[in-house]
Amino acid sequence: MSNLDRPTPHEEATFRRVGRRLLPLLFTCYIVAFLDRVNVGFAKLQMTTALGWSDAVYGFGAGIFFIGYFLFEVPSNLLLERVGARRWIARIMITWAVVSAAFAVVDRIPWGPLPALFGLERTVFSFYALRFLLGVAEAGFFPGIVLYLTYWFPAARRGRAFATFMMAVTVANVVGAPLSGFIMDTLDGAAGWSGWRWLFVVESLPSLAMGVAVFFALPDGPAQAAWLSADERGVIARALAADAPHASHAAHGTAMAALLSTRVWALAFVYFSSAVALYGVNFWMPTIIQELGVGRTAYLTIGLLSMIPWGVAGVVMRVVGTHSDRTGERRWHVSVSLGATAAGLALLAVTGQAVVPSLVALAIVASGVLAAMSTFWAIPTAFLRGTAAAAGIAWINSIGNLGGHFGPDLIGRVRTATGSGAVALGLLAALALSGAVVTLLATRGDPRMGTKRAV
Repeated sequence: MSNLDRPTPHEEATFRRVGRRLLPLLFTCYIVAFLDRVNVGFAKLQMTTALGWSDAVYGFGAGIFFIGYFLFEVPSNLLLERVGARRWIARIMITWAVVSAAFAVVDRIPWGPLPALFGLERTVFSFYALRFLLGVAEAGFFPGIVLYLTYWFPAARRGRAFATFMMAVTVANVVGAPLSGFIMDTLDGAAGWSGWRWLFVVESLPSLAMGVAVFFALPDGPAQAAWLSADERGVIARALAADAPHASHAAHGTAMAALLSTRVWALAFVYFSSAVALYGVNFWMPTIIQELGVGRTAYLTIGLLSMIPWGVAGVVMRVVGTHSDRTGERRWHVSVSLGATAAGLALLAVTGQAVVPSLVALAIVASGVLAAMSTFWAIPTAFLRGTAAAAGIAWINSIGNLGGHFGPDLIGRVRTATGSGAVALGLLAALALSGAVVTLLATRGDPRMGTKRAV
């Protein structure tokens, strides 16, 4: 057995130290990133009425974030590899904080002739433009962190690391939902501004602060970590080097080789199916809960009820990620989780306005999709290396996150056309089930995805 199969106490202590130093900072960054990405779901409860927008306008605007994200994802990740994680991640966070704050005056920004050029009403154009620019600003953040973690953790340890990092999604929703409701409740009317305007301003400030913190506190890699001894750097280097013989030769190729890989494209589809479910439900969850009979202006109550599905999901995701690392099994953990997501979406489509069944369905969806997405990243990082990893991870994430556009947009269009989102939820369920099947096909016969003893 190799050292990775039988880790020494010193190795365990080294990686625990790395985890304690890096994961809390990255975890906090992702919390504030996700808040700025999805707080539009709460703002919608006031904003669409105030500005006279339909569900279709909101759904398209919420999702267009991911078009900007898609277009700039790969270049952003390649630049991160070139200029270093510290500078690039700080730049991303500070830029998106500024754009997010601008939503507070979305109806007051002068765009000149651009709205007419696109045939859109001025405030609608402004909403679409800012959501697109927010995606451009944030492009590269998540895949950059995924790539960054591969500089520190060998493959056998990444399931837990990714799951810990992605727990920020659940924390952002558990904390962010009541916080957003509280801001909209208490600041509504302050200084003549509606609650939804204050929401964007207040929740952009942590992103700005964390961007500055990253610039001063995040090392570009183990070689730049002053808090590691030379011996500890050697432990990390040897663990990462031990992974190399298990990666395919093609995985060490160029960025173009990664982008042309059929497996990379298959995994991009799997991530797409996950993102459709995650963001379709996430951007609409406050509205879904509001329509269960909660008062239309009871924003804090809506936020507190929104905590329930995400709180359950946080526990489930951690358990699944830890079990996947302990067994070394990846493909079935992802596939079964996506199957559970499909079941939850199907249940949500038929529960109507029944409160308890709807909250149960939302908890199943949130748990399934987050367990799948966190464990998923242990698959591509097992066979991608170097420049191929930078390009391949970004490509999977950018293609996959287009699902973040189609999910909310589909629900918005169906709700506008039919007055109900049940048909859209059924389509999302079918897509999640397809992702489960493709996962099994894309990883079939790969020994790195099967059961083995992990550290």
